[in-house]
Formats: sequence, structure tokens, C-alpha cells
Amino acid sequence: MTRREQKQPVRLSVEERELIQRVPSFLRGLFTAFWKIKRHLQFTGWLQYLIPVCLSLPLLVIAGPLWFLTPRWVSLPFLIPAGLLILTAVFDIVTVKWQIHPPERRPCSNDDLELFDLMRARRSCRSFQKPRLAEDDREALLASCKVHLAEPKFSDSTIRLEYIDGPVTVWPTVNAREFFIAIAPKEYNRRAVMDVGRALQHVVMDATRMGIGTCWIGPGADHASIHELLGDRFDPDRDHIICVCAIGYASRYKPTFIRLFNAKFSNRRRPLDALFFTDPACTQPLNTSVAPFDQLGRTYEICQWAPSSYNAQTTRCVAVTNDGRLTRFDFFSATTSRYYAAVAMGIWTANWEMGCKAEAITGRWEFFDSATAEAEELPRYDISWILDPPLGA
Repeated sequence: MTRREQKQPVRLSVEERELIQRVPSFLRGLFTAFWKIKRHLQFTGWLQYLIPVCLSLPLLVIAGPLWFLTPRWVSLPFLIPAGLLILTAVFDIVTVKWQIHPPERRPCSNDDLELFDLMRARRSCRSFQKPRLAEDDREALLASCKVHLAEPKFSDSTIRLEYIDGPVTVWPTVNAREFFIAIAPKEYNRRAVMDVGRALQHVVMDATRMGIGTCWIGPGADHASIHELLGDRFDPDRDHIICVCAIGYASRYKPTFIRLFNAKFSNRRRPLDALFFTDPACTQPLNTSVAPFDQLGRTYEICQWAPSSYNAQTTRCVAVTNDGRLTRFDFFSATTSRYYAAVAMGIWTANWEMGCKAEAITGRWEFFDSATAEAEELPRYDISWILDPPLGA
């Protein structure tokens, strides 16, 4: 019997237990039960589809008494929306979870897009088609992983991108069957975590150009199933899973909840003046349209649209000038997160170097402060991009 076949209790994370402790004691038991049910539905792949049903229940509770105690038409404003929500759930289950729908075409490549438009076109793929990747696409992505893992790193630690094809339960993405698992040493090394974000983001951009959908997944992945599928490729005493990236062909059939979530949150970004600054405290916004800062062109934009956990956008950038010349950019994290902020920082560095290359801006990465991994002050310095040569007068 495999671990997935064994019945495992629903375990709460440290953060979830802390959240429950803040709930008043007389509600704590009810809240704990609710949270465990939520987690169970989430990691059995049903939560995305049952949300409309849950939303319909209060409407049905109101409509029931009205149906018997008042004229029937009084209950219709509650019954009709409830019925539509239930029909929506049924439609999502049939077309998405059971994948009963007309065949879909394999997406076209994006070879006609230049880098900056390619980044704007990229979206987290929340629903995948049933067919696996074609052999040529899979081999091209594996080759991309090999190339980017061989590039110079920020740390001396070894990071890996392991490919698996199997039933990993993830949230909120549906029907994902193929994944890259980003692994770093178990002993924490912030720069190694940044390496993960940097290398995997290069692979993600290669996949996007090929027309392959990708989705970064952090806390929404079932690690027990990942450990089993990796087998001997994962040693819990030495390895740590940093994040997961689902890969495959995007489907136009998505749960309604995911469509609404994407429209409301995923496609929004902070303005540039909330991400780029002129002082280390990140209080003075940078005007990217004036000289010499305007010479970076759309490089600012490519970082603005970088993916991050829950679209939190935790990275900040500070332009440094000397005698009127732009000499470097310092990159900071806006939260104390040890993993997800570091991954986001790595993603920014990948986008930044791609953007600078597209704009013919030369430079190199350098660390000026080696004591940042456990710093509590915010924003926290991580890395700098040295312009060579400096820009400006």
C-alpha cells in the first residue's frame, strides 16, 4: 500500500494553527472543523468546484421558509441565483473535472512576440488540457532546465528542477499532470532559494515562448504525493522542496471561481512608483521616464509583471546615482518571508537581466551585504545590479 492509498489525517500548518488560536475559544472548535474540511476538499481536488454550491446554501436557507410562508414569487429572487450557482457548479464539474467537452487545439507558439510583450502575454495557467506535452516540447523544456541550471549561480549550493508526471494535487490549478519540482538543500540558504526563482523563471519564459502553459505553485501543492513520485530523487534529510511549477497546454475550460479570482486579483500589478525608488527606505518613488533612468526602457515593466506568491509583489528596487550617473540598482525584499520573498527576488533578477539584455544594457550581479539572510529590518537588501558602464552624463 502506497502512502497515497493510506488514509492520512488532515494536518494543519503552523500558520493555520496560529490563525485558529486567534479565534474566540467558543468558536474555535467550529472554526477548526471548518478549516479541516476546507483543507480536505482543497487537497482532494473538489474545493474549486464546490464554492458556488457553498454560496448557494445561504440563499436556499432564506428561500425555503419564504416558499412556504409567503407568496411563491417572494422566494424567487433567492431561488434563481441559487439555482444558477448550482448549475454553474455542475457545468464546471462536467466540463473541467470530468473533462467532458469538445477537443481543444494545441496552443500556438509565441515566436512572433518580442520579450516584453511575451512577458505581458504570459498568465498563470489555472486549467490544463487532458493531453500530455508532446515529446518534442517536453524534451525542449528539459533542455532549457539543463541550460539554465548550468549558468552561474548566486550561491554555491546545488539546486535542481526535477520533472515528474503524475497525480500531484495542487490548488487552485486544475488538471495539471506534469510538473517541475524546484529543490534546494534542506539547510536554509537564501541565495540558493533566489537561484531557484531565477533559474525556473528562465525556463518559464522559454515555455511561454513555446506556447506551453505554466503555473507557479507554493503552499498549494501536496508534498506527500510529490515525495512519493520523486522516489529516490528526493532525500528528506538533505532536500527541501521550494516550489512547484505545473506545465502543460492551457485549457479554455476553467472553474468559474478561478475565472473570477484571476479577473479580480491575478492580472493586477502595483504601479511602477510603488516598486521602484531612489532611497533605501523605499519612500521616494523613482520617475522612470526621466534621464538617465529612462534608458532602461521597458525593463521596469518586465519586473512589474513578474509572478509572485499570491501576486504579493514583495520585491522593491532602488536606483543609485553618483555625480549624476546611474551606477547601480539595489534590490530589496519588502517582507521577512524566508522562502517566497526569496523566490520572488530570484524571479525579478531573471526578468531584470533579460530586460537589460533586450535593451542592450550591460551589467553584472553583486552582493554588498552578506548579513541579510536573517535580517528583520524592512525593506531588506538582497542583491545589486552594477551597470557597466554607468548611464548618464
